Amino acid sequence: MFHRESGVFKTSYAADMALYPLPIAKWAVAAFAGLFIVIVPLTLGEYYVSILNLILIAIVGALGLNVLVGYTGQISIGHGAFMSVGAYTAANLVVRLDAPFWVTIPAGGLMAALIGAVVGIPSLRIKGIYLAIATLAAQLIIEWTINHVPAISGGVQASIQVPRPSFFGVQLKSQTQLYLFLMGFAVLAIVGTSNLVRSRIGRAFIAVRDQDIAAEIIGISTFRYKLIAFAISSFYAGVTGVLYTYYLGIANYEQFQLTVSIDYLAMIIIGGLGSILGSIFGAAFVTLLPIVTRWFLESFGGLIFSAADLANIIPNLRLILFGGLIIFFLVVEPEGLNRLWRNIRNYFRVWPFSY
Repeated sequence: MFHRESGVFKTSYAADMALYPLPIAKWAVAAFAGLFIVIVPLTLGEYYVSILNLILIAIVGALGLNVLVGYTGQISIGHGAFMSVGAYTAANLVVRLDAPFWVTIPAGGLMAALIGAVVGIPSLRIKGIYLAIATLAAQLIIEWTINHVPAISGGVQASIQVPRPSFFGVQLKSQTQLYLFLMGFAVLAIVGTSNLVRSRIGRAFIAVRDQDIAAEIIGISTFRYKLIAFAISSFYAGVTGVLYTYYLGIANYEQFQLTVSIDYLAMIIIGGLGSILGSIFGAAFVTLLPIVTRWFLESFGGLIFSAADLANIIPNLRLILFGGLIIFFLVVEPEGLNRLWRNIRNYFRVWPFSY
């Protein structure tokens, strides 16, 4: 059997609650760390590293949304708006105060967390589709505010140019340098979320998700933990917005419109609700889907469509694939790609036996 569990004994609560209780899990994490931190940036070209950079940024945002939707059961369609709050907060700090990234990134996250906690106040009285409409209203209000308040947006076009971050006096310019920079925040987000969901707060989130009335009866303040979930999710979104701003070199509200919020919902649904690994799978899948679709159509679409038709088909086909995949996973495999991975892992846990 590949997945060895026999012979591993735990003699303390700390060992039983360890993040990686099995030796093979530690070895696997070490192997993946060596692969993605050392080998990948040294072997891949700039274009492929740039794609990985987009995936790393998406992982941070998907983890934050999964804390709210997957672990706490509160729906949100305003994730893109909270990303824009973090982006514009950081952009103004950089342009006006020349603040370094180690100030702007937490500041953007904290400002988004504050706005997210305010938006989460209606969750005391409403839930489900009504809460979704409330977060949609927050998305529209924040977009309107950014567009109509020059002190925030920086002018008519609502765009603020932001220089790339500097690390120990060296400005990060190449895709490889940005990859290592973004990898650090992705790892922090993964480890932080892993510890959060295993903590007392994380168990309270799950209790509120599974049965909020029963959670209230046993002494869990559902309103308090819903607000905490909104704040944490918005903090992740704010950090994601700052990372996007540093990576693209500009803060613009068009980068964080409603379609972005839908993209992040698609990530956690396709990857798997209530799963950290599912958030990673979903972020990679949704980021790669339009790239692979465009490459496939540009390579083989000419056999069926004309060049003029391809220009119109490529963006529309992406939306069709998104919608179709969300419906497919909701109907066929509600637990998403994470469930498929668990099925493969469970098969090899008992291989070559069938039980």
